[in-house]
Amino acid sequence: MLVKWTRCTVVDRRGFERGQRKWAGLLGEPGFRGQGGGWSRARPGVVAHVFSFWESRAFYDSFMARSHDRLAATQSGSYKDLQVKLFDHRFDVKTGFEPRFTDADVARVAHCRVHEDRVEHFALMQEKVWNPAMAGSPGMLRGVFGEAPGNEFVVLSMWRSAAEHGKYRVERVERLGLRAQTDADVAALSGDVVQLESTWTV
Repeated sequence: MLVKWTRCTVVDRRGFERGQRKWAGLLGEPGFRGQGGGWSRARPGVVAHVFSFWESRAFYDSFMARSHDRLAATQSGSYKDLQVKLFDHRFDVKTGFEPRFTDADVARVAHCRVHEDRVEHFALMQEKVWNPAMAGSPGMLRGVFGEAPGNEFVVLSMWRSAAEHGKYRVERVERLGLRAQTDADVAALSGDVVQLESTWTV
């Protein structure tokens, strides 16, 4: 599975949201698995995140060559600073990941650039330390761990409520980071908590 993460700064909120609904045209595209997103909780109405999922890179490339520009045209001029990243699914966080957004209130996205000699250790710690901790946290629904060329990784997790995600952060993150030696693995880390918008779900 291919995970696409799009982040942008919105300059015309109404135009952007109107265009976002037009992405319902993705339904029926070969290989399309699902899409959802929302506003950064740190910068609501300004920074938007959209996550989409495809069976494979081949299906995604075919869509980009055929239908993408027509759908994207409806949002033209409503945003700036567009950043798009593609990741190959490496494993699920929890089990049986499905690209569904309807039962989640927030998503947490973490983007890591990892030192080259620490990549395997980082992935192993994700599997053995972070995954079980997240999977066992109240309100954590599902997630995905993806990898891109250049030692880049994404961890996307869906949560039933912002409060439950906040509780996990306060109680667990520092302790888990020490156990996983995250500081030694990670060259750069950025992320956001996204308030999901139901009208953006495809």
